[in-house]
Amino acid sequence: MVSDFLPILLQAIVAIGFAVVVLVASVAFGKAGRTTKVKDSAYECGMLPIGESSPRFSVKFYLVAMLFVLFDLEVVFLYPWAVVYQEFLTKHGLMILWSMLGFVGILTVAYAYALKKGALDWK
Repeated sequence: MVSDFLPILLQAIVAIGFAVVVLVASVAFGKAGRTTKVKDSAYECGMLPIGESSPRFSVKFYLVAMLFVLFDLEVVFLYPWAVVYQEFLTKHGLMILWSMLGFVGILTVAYAYALKKGALDWK
């Protein structure tokens, strides 16, 4: 039984040994850099790092991002259904069609609600 796991143990030992050897070699042979004020300052694509470190985003930005992720994931759920639709139609009849129409109906109501509330307006 132990002989069955011997290749896995050997691979784990080789992987851990390789990681340790590489880390020790980088410390031993690596060139230590000198720190200066210029090297330690933040680099912002050629711009001088003056002012706040990060801009403040409005809540509307995050709301639109969450809505995008939500509706994007729902499309991901629709894809497998569309791929196997013919196969399921022969097994389950129209029940699969009505269940997916209910799912899409709920998505449509949620999208209409988001539009009505102005969640997708960028003003």
